[in-house]
Amino acid sequence: LDDMSSNKRMNRLLQGDVGSGKTIVSFVASYANYLSGYQCALMVPTEILAKQHYENATKIFKDTGMTIDILTSSTKAKEKKEIYNRLNTGITNLVIGTQSLIQETITYHNLGLVITDEQHRFGVNQRNLLASKGPRADLLLMSATPIPRTLALTLYGDLDITTIQTFPFKK
Repeated sequence: LDDMSSNKRMNRLLQGDVGSGKTIVSFVASYANYLSGYQCALMVPTEILAKQHYENATKIFKDTGMTIDILTSSTKAKEKKEIYNRLNTGITNLVIGTQSLIQETITYHNLGLVITDEQHRFGVNQRNLLASKGPRADLLLMSATPIPRTLALTLYGDLDITTIQTFPFKK
């Protein structure tokens, strides 16, 4: 949240084991982004993961006024057109999807946050293409694959790195 509220563009890698809480951190970031009047795009590598995140997000944000869409390759043409329009006009606050989010035909009204889950499954060009749809958008990359800090700095340059080292408490 400190990164997102600064004048500097956030460029952060969040790494942690499966189940450590990366997704909820990304949802908190997307909600803060929404409260600031911006849109968020959450790109994931598979349609199954997109549906899972979409279902969780709609439950978590059901009483917030946040408008959430899902966009994948199996989204019907008519619905895609409607989603593209909602993204272009700013009606959609959070869009969750696969590489469908980087299509040339998509324009975002006010993209302020780009989140890439399982970022290692995407190429640099794919991640950059999505980030370029919001010229000043903050960038949050997530990975369950542990990357030693020195290697991460070599691979990703000026990324700030956060590692979740513990699991959330379970009831």
